[in-house]
Amino acid sequence: MIQDIFPKKLSNSYKPEAVASENSLIIVHEQGQLLLDLNEDTKNLAYPMLKDFKETSTPIYMFSIDDEDFFYVTDYQLKEDRFQLYNMKQLRSWYLSPQHYVFAAFTALQLAEWYETTKYCGKCGHENIHSNKERAMVCPHCGNIIYPRINPAVIVGVINGDKILLTKYRTGFAHYALIAGFTEIGETMEETVQREVMEEAGIKVKNIRYYKSQPWGIASDILLGYYCEVDGDDTIKMDSSELKFAEWVNREDVVLQPLEYSLTNEMMTNFKEGRI
Repeated sequence: MIQDIFPKKLSNSYKPEAVASENSLIIVHEQGQLLLDLNEDTKNLAYPMLKDFKETSTPIYMFSIDDEDFFYVTDYQLKEDRFQLYNMKQLRSWYLSPQHYVFAAFTALQLAEWYETTKYCGKCGHENIHSNKERAMVCPHCGNIIYPRINPAVIVGVINGDKILLTKYRTGFAHYALIAGFTEIGETMEETVQREVMEEAGIKVKNIRYYKSQPWGIASDILLGYYCEVDGDDTIKMDSSELKFAEWVNREDVVLQPLEYSLTNEMMTNFKEGRI
């Protein structure tokens, strides 16, 4: 999956005292796009370093991967034009190297969008400042504290004997997927599984069991994967406002997603290969 970058390791500890060096990697975010050097022939990915800029706003420390530090800037002027803006759909179109840079992009996008949407206090409207103790935005006027938003969501592999329920979204992602959805207020994760399967496919489920989780920064998600079985009638009543396809598919007929980045694809692979 996208976060599987071993032996490298993400360090997400907050370091307000960190100062960017000329070799620090710089995150520039503009409307869902990141500034990168992407060689479309070799599929090699690189981030600009501080030394690649004539000037920037004060760099804000984000995280490190091993000994590489990533900082975020909002205003900048480059020395040369070899870097371009790429959206996440483009970054998910190929296997890019190194993979830990792709994972960094997912994570950086989440943080950059959070910084931009929390510039002002949602309670009194004053401009927030960065906490000097933790990763948080603090209002100096009313004291309101805002932490990075993380949205819990479920990925559900619904099993019916030797078949699994595959779906396709009506818009957006074009490949096969599993039932998925966000947890609502007052729900347990298991209740989210039951509700989402009922809403999208009109099916009751039982034997809900947790599989694995995955950070998914491009939607500020923490994804939790579950398998379960059909409980009773297996007739699919598809929610056509959200899905364009929902069918029971035999193991050998499961068509996997083109990249092995997602929890969804790993769960589909497990079923296809008989591990579930």
